[in-house]
Amino acid sequence: MYLSYNGKKTESEIKNSIKPITLKHIEGNPDSGSMLIKGDNLRVMKYLIEEHGLKNSIDLVYIDPPFSTKNVFTIDSDKANTISRSANGTIAYDDNLSDEEYLEFLRSRLLLIKDLMSDRASIYLHIDYKIGHYVKIIMDEVFGRENYLSTLTRIKCNPKNFSRKSYGNIKDMILFYSRNKNKHIWNEPRRPLTEEDILRLFPKIDKDGRRYTTIPLHAPGETQDGATGQPWRDMLPPKGRHWRTSPEVLEELDKNGLIEWSKNNVPRKKIYPSDSKGMLVQDVLEYKDPQYPLYPTEKNLELLKMIIRASSDENSVVFDCFCGSGTALKAARDLGRKWIGIDESEEAIKACLKKLSDTQLDLFNKNMDFAYYEQQNI
Repeated sequence: MYLSYNGKKTESEIKNSIKPITLKHIEGNPDSGSMLIKGDNLRVMKYLIEEHGLKNSIDLVYIDPPFSTKNVFTIDSDKANTISRSANGTIAYDDNLSDEEYLEFLRSRLLLIKDLMSDRASIYLHIDYKIGHYVKIIMDEVFGRENYLSTLTRIKCNPKNFSRKSYGNIKDMILFYSRNKNKHIWNEPRRPLTEEDILRLFPKIDKDGRRYTTIPLHAPGETQDGATGQPWRDMLPPKGRHWRTSPEVLEELDKNGLIEWSKNNVPRKKIYPSDSKGMLVQDVLEYKDPQYPLYPTEKNLELLKMIIRASSDENSVVFDCFCGSGTALKAARDLGRKWIGIDESEEAIKACLKKLSDTQLDLFNKNMDFAYYEQQNI
């Protein structure tokens, strides 16, 4: 399925029309493997692919592009505003493309992003519910519908009071695709147990006052010759099942008080909250926007860390070509990943440098653990 709209170009027309550039090293360590680049992301990406040798090298892409809101986003007295038209406000970015222009703007960049992605890469595209359904079709076209993995719903704010005749909007969405399905990096994300989880999942209390639950000692599937199919305490596992562990280990568990016997003499293993690896993360997430953002539409740092942990390894490069205030870049750095961020907004670059600089005021310093570049037109 493909979207048809005015102004849609072929892939070759898009790539052949991109004007060449070069990058000028401004400051920082060019051997660090991490880069912040001020420039047009379309032209910069072509340069990175053709001149910098980064084709098929990026393991994780996270982008939070404009949402086709038809609004202007400003920063006024170090305060980020949404849809502010203050005479004193400095424009961070202008999101005034028509829907058709916007879709082609985004599609052209996704085509180059795909060329940058490695065989085990994933992309997370943050978008809102108004334009997101059209963007999903564009993503299917570029990456293949078979590589669609999930749509994450993010609760972004507290419930709102409003006068329009509709439901309150407290969510946006993140489209999650792989470069090649079943080859992408996946480190199963889990969250810590909450007090509510513990009360619900561990309803029993032992003699020491600790909460626990119990699970069967057996699991589906028969073992023909292995130890887990042998008798324990003169008992065989039920038909069609096998012991979860060997009779010797079951004996040790019982000796340590980790097996509970029912009134009918049925054994079950005790499980405590400390035994849990946490709860599997589901596709509805609650990561609210920062209360005092440095930059308009700035996203939650912990959300980005969760995504980076799940879909990259320590030797991966994380890529964000709409890097805004640099939250994804900071999350990647905090987790020991290399990263590349691109933005053409002067205010975005200032926010990135402030967020990534240890000295805050001395934004350009020789101890930067990344390199800063600016686009130079040819």
